Amino acid sequence: MELKTEVQVLKSILAVNLDINIWSAKTKLNPEDFAHSELPPEKLVSLGSKKICDPEEIRIFGTLKARAVNLLDKCGMRFLGGWAVPESNAATIIKELEVIAHEFNLAKENFLKRYDTAVQSWIASNPGWEKVIANSVVRADYVAKRIGFCWQVFKVASPSGRKKDVLEPGLQNEVEKMGYTLFGEIAKTANEAWQKSYFGKTKVTRKALSPLKNIQQKLSDLSFIEQRVSPVASLIKTALDKIPSKGAIYGTTLLMLQGLLTLLCDTDSLTKYAQEIIEGRTQESILDCLVQPDEKASINEAKKDATLVPESQKLKSFGLW
Repeated sequence: MELKTEVQVLKSILAVNLDINIWSAKTKLNPEDFAHSELPPEKLVSLGSKKICDPEEIRIFGTLKARAVNLLDKCGMRFLGGWAVPESNAATIIKELEVIAHEFNLAKENFLKRYDTAVQSWIASNPGWEKVIANSVVRADYVAKRIGFCWQVFKVASPSGRKKDVLEPGLQNEVEKMGYTLFGEIAKTANEAWQKSYFGKTKVTRKALSPLKNIQQKLSDLSFIEQRVSPVASLIKTALDKIPSKGAIYGTTLLMLQGLLTLLCDTDSLTKYAQEIIEGRTQESILDCLVQPDEKASINEAKKDATLVPESQKLKSFGLW
């Protein structure tokens, strides 16, 4: 990309940093904790620490943190230790973060209300080790300061005094890597979808389309990152438009989706074909190669037959045929 384009990329994004703290409910083991002739049970101690509260009591905080991370992974991409999100979608993303934060703070309030009872219940559930736990119990106000959910949203720019179309070298390097980072994230998502919903399947439900729809939306929203992003989004949309409006997905349609997913998993091949689309190749011709059609052969035979398409138009088989 040219430097001017890199500056334009920064003008199109907002950076989001999640700042979520979750109390571990653990303290360090002390020598006096081993005055007993036997070791504490595994549910009580691990890796040099002891639990002073039931881990189930705080599981909700980890779940909500994961929701926030998944939201930003879905709508944005990793950047500068946080996420870059399209400025055009930032308001919607922030509203969703506010919903999660509200649930997090409500869970925190409820946990602190029952904190003393929860600790006493944990002590009672570990007979013989009551003193070991009780000696390390902390006050609820201490715990309150170690549970929190917030975020920061900011614009990224080079320091003042530089030319408006020139980035600071370190920042320029980070922006130059954004296309690579985005395609890497897409590959990871596609691989997860392949393993979970498509591998070895001869029929899938429409629910299996969700990962592809999410990938397509993410690429569309971040199409300004670099020129090969938009062609890939268009390729996925073309494939999705070929899917019947209802019913299970099987046969050549499923084979096309399986081929598309495996292509998305291979960033080198994906960017190669994205460039070919830029240069004039149609999305349909690429999708046709994924299916490897043969009117006289069954689908299984078509998977094995790599002679039906000219060598110059073939995609890698990715193990599909």
